[in-house]
Amino acid sequence: MIPVHNTSNEYDTDQPHALSVEDCLHALNSKPEGLEFEEAEQRLRQVGPNKLPEPEQDGLLKKFFRHFHDTLIYVLLGAAAITALLGHWIDTGVILGVVVINAIIGFLQEGKADEALAGIRKMLSLHAQVLRGGDYQDMEAEFLVPGDIIRLRSGDKVPADVRLLETTNLRIEEAALTGESVPVTKQTAPVSRDASLGDRTSMAYSGSLVTSGRGVGLVTATGIRTELGRINVMIQDVEKLATPLTRQMARFGKYLSIVILCLAALMFAIGWFVHGTAMEELFFASIGFAVAAIPEGLPAILSITLAIGVQRMAARKAITRRLNAVETLGSVTVICSDKTGTLTRNEMTAKAVVTTAGTYSVSGTGYAPEGHVRTPDGENADIRHRQDLKRLVEIMAVCNDAAIYEEDGHWMLNGEPTEGALRVLARKADFQEKPYARLAELPFESENKFMATLARSPEDEVRLMIKGAPDRLLERCTRQMGSDGKLHPLDREIWEQAMDKLAAQGQRVLAAAWRNWPEKPRGIDLDDVEKDMIFAGLVGIVDPPRPEAIAAIKTCRQAGIRVKMITGDHAGTALAIGLEMGIGDGQNVVTGDELEAADDEKLQQLAVEHDIFARTSPEHKLRLVMALQSNQEVVAMTGDGVNDAPALKRADVGVAMGVKGTEATKEAAEIVLADDNFASIEHAVEEGRTIYDNLRKAILFILPTNGAEGLVMLIAIVAGFAVLPLTPVQILWVNMVTAVTLAVSLAFEPSEPGLMSRPPRRPGAPILSGYYIWRIGFVSLLIGCATLAVFHVEMSLDMDVDVVRTVCVNTLVAGQLFYLFNSRYLRESAWHPKRLLGNSAALAAAGALVLFQLVFVYTPFMNVWFGSAPLELRHWLVPVGIGMLVFTLAEMEKAIRRYFLSRTGPFEEPS
Repeated sequence: MIPVHNTSNEYDTDQPHALSVEDCLHALNSKPEGLEFEEAEQRLRQVGPNKLPEPEQDGLLKKFFRHFHDTLIYVLLGAAAITALLGHWIDTGVILGVVVINAIIGFLQEGKADEALAGIRKMLSLHAQVLRGGDYQDMEAEFLVPGDIIRLRSGDKVPADVRLLETTNLRIEEAALTGESVPVTKQTAPVSRDASLGDRTSMAYSGSLVTSGRGVGLVTATGIRTELGRINVMIQDVEKLATPLTRQMARFGKYLSIVILCLAALMFAIGWFVHGTAMEELFFASIGFAVAAIPEGLPAILSITLAIGVQRMAARKAITRRLNAVETLGSVTVICSDKTGTLTRNEMTAKAVVTTAGTYSVSGTGYAPEGHVRTPDGENADIRHRQDLKRLVEIMAVCNDAAIYEEDGHWMLNGEPTEGALRVLARKADFQEKPYARLAELPFESENKFMATLARSPEDEVRLMIKGAPDRLLERCTRQMGSDGKLHPLDREIWEQAMDKLAAQGQRVLAAAWRNWPEKPRGIDLDDVEKDMIFAGLVGIVDPPRPEAIAAIKTCRQAGIRVKMITGDHAGTALAIGLEMGIGDGQNVVTGDELEAADDEKLQQLAVEHDIFARTSPEHKLRLVMALQSNQEVVAMTGDGVNDAPALKRADVGVAMGVKGTEATKEAAEIVLADDNFASIEHAVEEGRTIYDNLRKAILFILPTNGAEGLVMLIAIVAGFAVLPLTPVQILWVNMVTAVTLAVSLAFEPSEPGLMSRPPRRPGAPILSGYYIWRIGFVSLLIGCATLAVFHVEMSLDMDVDVVRTVCVNTLVAGQLFYLFNSRYLRESAWHPKRLLGNSAALAAAGALVLFQLVFVYTPFMNVWFGSAPLELRHWLVPVGIGMLVFTLAEMEKAIRRYFLSRTGPFEEPS
């Protein structure tokens, strides 16, 4: 927890949204005239500045040395210490060099440090209009204190949590905090103590944006005590779980280290008690065995493979900030998605128009005026011949303060989203509103829930037009306009049925009404719109789902991944959007109140059984993610608002929207979608599964090398060989240079067929199944026995020890090289020419390996460092022949396996 100035003090207020204006002023010991300068300074000293504290950051050295915290690395460091004590300085230097190189690779590939808190701090307002000493002052927002009176105007970012004292047409956009796409109309009356954040209309919260109107408010909380600050603390307190791969590799390293140390001790005992080998030789031999058995190149291969995966995902619009997230995304079993801006476009769109002629449909989505208004018969509507539609569109366009414009190929909105949708509707209907002259207006008031405009048409007719809440307009109307343009008595029942139908589809419904103005134009008031209005019709508005997201959700279901929608929006809207997108059953939705009342056991049940959650707070989202994780689910959480940040950080993979997402959300996430497209998540999951397969292939390839080397050293000690077949530095050459060069090429393997038809692998399932462990043992035995045979034969010919060891190294390397092509296919045969030559990276790696071995054998400085020696041509024939034999026997083993599985059942990939 970050320390603050007195987190609890006399200026804290409990649920100010439920207090009256007078009670709130009294609780904060303030008054409508604001605080005096001396009082404000005293409070500032007590509560601290209105900003979020800087988090403590690890230094570069600490981040670097964190990469030495690994069980296998500790064994290598112990080996380096023993070789130093024995005076084998070259061996010491090479071993330490391997350890340092691994750390450098991990350090360089590590994503940027977690900057979620910095992202949230950017949301804070820089300046505020504050009433101090009886006059308004323009000052930096960090000097605000509880009890201050501030002024809010259109375009302002709210600088602190504020209890509203006065409002005039005040509307505030809180999507980043609540997930609601429509600005909230604010008022001064207290609301229920249990009201959710999105329903606290008497409050304005730090970091939200004033879209229209003005207001005056009382500062109730600053800095870390604001809702934004509370989320800041939640992000700090969230525990980030280790990824499945991290857990598996840590478990593998621990068990392997124990086995290696036990076998090394056993070798030492046999050499000492059975063969009477000198102490120094035994230490050297035991170190050789430990170095042989440890896959030193594995951390580097993992980092490089993940880094290559990062580049491939970036090409598919998914930018990865932390390497391990690449693999984790491939094992995801549940995707929890925010609605607004993630599954939907966050661009309000008119979808239906209802007049007495019936329901017109509207095509096109977003603010681009591309689409048509279609008649109830499905034909493009011509407003020149449809007076009912023309009058309705006229009212919605003229009684409107929004504007749409094109910028860099994208259509943008200046104004409120709902009015933007109506402006686009007018363009789609080919209505031209420019000739209309606005003569007077009655602004939107939350008490009235409508806006009125007196305007002169191109035909020089003056009309009073209003748009707003249908119930408020219906009670002011006595007539309605027919499809023929004639007036008829109002039939309230048909309009109420139409309203219910649109609302059931998750649409926000607005109504329009009008009357002619026979008088001389003048200012208008509420009395002018109280009665005798003519009802024109209804418009249904939605935040439309992304079509590509609907297809992506279907693909995720086929891949065994459940998609859950967690939103701050209303239950009805969430249910309708979920039904359209294929999420949930269209009937059941869990609200924030139900989540609040649920204990942990009940919450886990709700999280597992339901797919749509509405009116949720940041705490609810976080608890849902934790409940799913406690049920052994691997969870990806997507979102774009700061209210999503704590849950994104806790999730196994946090996925943020790159275009419309807040900085706080991007910094809390491991993956950022460059195109804000839910479909990119599906592509990223596919890429993650491919990367996991390729990692498994790399591990399946590299471990037989260590197994073969360990077997060679183990038998040499137990059998009492006078000379070791390999030295520790030669083993490191094979493990770090040749094995890594070949294994990295497997990172470029394409996706396996049917990849997205497989269910996710089980959380906690081993990265290698029993069959693959058998494969590793089988190939280890082949290469190890071949190397021992070569050593025995060559030594019996009284050849120079350095030459014999060089031939042994080449035998190991040739076995690796030919086994690489076996490893490219987990089950299928590699005999086909397309399969042998299908990966250009593998061919390039093979060519590079040949060059490395020529340098190892024939350059004098390598002969000195690694104890190698130049070879004659005949010395190369044996390793190549053994490599071909390894390839053939490994393919035969796969063929036998396929034969028996074809008789007993389908081949099962390890989970």
